Amino acid sequence: MNSIFMHLALVGDTWVIGLLILASVVSIGVMIERMVVFSRNKGDLSKLMDGLAACLEKKDVPGAVALAEKSRRVEARVVLAGLRSFSKGPAAVEEVMVSHWLREKLELERYLIILGTLGNNAPFVGLFGTVLGVIKAFNDLGMTGQSGVSVVMAGISSALIATAFGILVAIPAVVANNFFLTRLGEIQTYTDSLSRVLLAYLKQEKGR
Repeated sequence: MNSIFMHLALVGDTWVIGLLILASVVSIGVMIERMVVFSRNKGDLSKLMDGLAACLEKKDVPGAVALAEKSRRVEARVVLAGLRSFSKGPAAVEEVMVSHWLREKLELERYLIILGTLGNNAPFVGLFGTVLGVIKAFNDLGMTGQSGVSVVMAGISSALIATAFGILVAIPAVVANNFFLTRLGEIQTYTDSLSRVLLAYLKQEKGR
């Protein structure tokens, strides 16, 4: 086991840096893909909410359906699922909307685990590369017989590149992950708000 680790260490931090470069490419790809997905959620939400409320006040369910169908927003798709189950009563509508939202949420959360994992672990991978680089540097010093502070510092400074690269990969991943999670939270809040409007109208109609 020791011989295997020593062989791995003597390879140095080059393969770790290569791994981090690959992780960086994957991270950027996920960021672009998620940005495209979230950018599809366009439309004036206030106008949509006011329009749906107005249609429901006038008991114009077909109008509310038509308005929701025109919107590209996730919130509108969730409410549309509820509107299409309007005749089944408040309880059924609520369950339909919750079910539809869970599917939408799953799509919005897809691949975010990659950004979270890279953000949390890339610095440790870089640190691992630095440790391997230091081991290799001292081994090379022992093999060549050279000594002196400048020789040691040169080997260590080279090994520290892996740690720096790991941090460089982690920071954008963390920022992007937090951004997308914040957007997801906003969409969830707006969806809940629209759903409550629809359920309040249904319960009011049932009470009559």
